Amino acid sequence: MSESELEIVVDDPTAPEPDSPAVTSNRSVEIVVSLLLLALAALLGYDNWRTGNSWDSTGPEPGYFPFYLAVILAGASLYGLIAAYLAQQETTQTFVTWAQLRRVMAVFVPTLLFCLATQFLGLYVASFLLIAGFMRWVGKIAWWKSLLTAFLFTAAMFVTFDIAFDVIMPKGPLEAAFGY
Repeated sequence: MSESELEIVVDDPTAPEPDSPAVTSNRSVEIVVSLLLLALAALLGYDNWRTGNSWDSTGPEPGYFPFYLAVILAGASLYGLIAAYLAQQETTQTFVTWAQLRRVMAVFVPTLLFCLATQFLGLYVASFLLIAGFMRWVGKIAWWKSLLTAFLFTAAMFVTFDIAFDVIMPKGPLEAAFGY
């Protein structure tokens, strides 16, 4: 038996193109993330210093441990920032290409819209729209299957959380119309 008969190769038609241009490099992302974490550490350090970061007669003040965690985060961020600046320029690797970023945004944007829709439509209607939309546009599944699956899932979620366990979930106008 030859090598080619043992190996099954399946091409993904939706895979990103290998020659897609780079959006940014690893080094740039490391610098930006280190700066953001350093800013977060400074904010946390200031806030915990303001609430008290020393010992009093009863023990540590409320900001004692969080303050020192912020100092550790700042030190780690500075280390990452210095390491990124000292990294060799010629060994720059691509962090993400445009094709990869498009695929990530195809998941991120609907998820962000789901979070916003939950505030106005409630969890169940927003979940229905998210599931049906993902199945149809990302999965390329037939409309009737997408709508049926989304309906069954959100109905099961409603029965489980609202009826069986009586958990308070964000509700919108549809649930209000049905008296929930």
